[in-house]
Amino acid sequence: MASSKSRQRALARAKTERQIARRAAAARRRRQWQAGIGGAVALTLLVLTVIWKTGGFDPEPIRASDCAWTPIDAGGGVTDVGKPRTNDVVKNGVKTMTIALGQGTVTTKLDPSKAPCTVESFTYLAGKKFFDNTTCHRMLNDSLLQCGDPSGTGSGGPAYRFPDENNPPPATDPATDPSAAPSASADPSAPADTNVLYPAGTVAMANSGVDTNGSQFFLVFKDIKLPPNYTVFGTIVGGMDVLTQIGAGGSEPANDGKPKTEAKISSLTVTDVAPQEDPTPAPSAPASAPASSAPASAAPSASASSKS
Repeated sequence: MASSKSRQRALARAKTERQIARRAAAARRRRQWQAGIGGAVALTLLVLTVIWKTGGFDPEPIRASDCAWTPIDAGGGVTDVGKPRTNDVVKNGVKTMTIALGQGTVTTKLDPSKAPCTVESFTYLAGKKFFDNTTCHRMLNDSLLQCGDPSGTGSGGPAYRFPDENNPPPATDPATDPSAAPSASADPSAPADTNVLYPAGTVAMANSGVDTNGSQFFLVFKDIKLPPNYTVFGTIVGGMDVLTQIGAGGSEPANDGKPKTEAKISSLTVTDVAPQEDPTPAPSAPASAPASSAPASAAPSASASSKS
């Protein structure tokens, strides 16, 4: 009888030990599963972080089908540094153009979506250090500074030209749009103003005619009205005070000549990142004073001989 009870107690203990062992094994498997899941999550997060930091989640660049670079002969201020790529030109996002002048740095935001070939050209030329150690040779109406000619004469540029992009829309013609007709108090004998506003902060190309863009460009630091003939490809986002300081020195001859305060570009770079924008707004013409208006003969241009 006693031995029977002993066997029952032994069987009960064995059963209990088996249950404890099964529970322990199940707990180990649960811990291993949880550890595996945690490791996988950590690895996934690590991989996603690496992809994010290396730009893997950035939108795929949209590219222009082609850009036309028309070759011209070198010489007479024209410098041959080759030509940019023709296809696969980026057509979205933003770039930063940084211009280091003796007075300080001017930062501009370039817009490939509106002027892809112009931005591609500047990216290429900047990579060739085309603009480094060149002088901004012209100031117009104490409102804009024209740069980009390595010869400093107004006739220089690269050995290629390219078409206009993103020109401002022409001024409305009162003859075809009655709503734009001048008021009764306006002088009926005065010629219609066909110029358009290039506000302070505009970055645009200088040229010598339709589709003759090269490397010369202008930086507008005070509102000015000009013909709608110039490719707008960026905006000044920092260093407006630098340009205003140069403008305050005037030009020789006055209103359209070489800046009296030397404006020399020590370096010009273009990078594929968005600029840090200056919170200080760009100065505009006071409401009581209209923007200066340049006659067509004095508008930003380069020598017709080199068509820059």
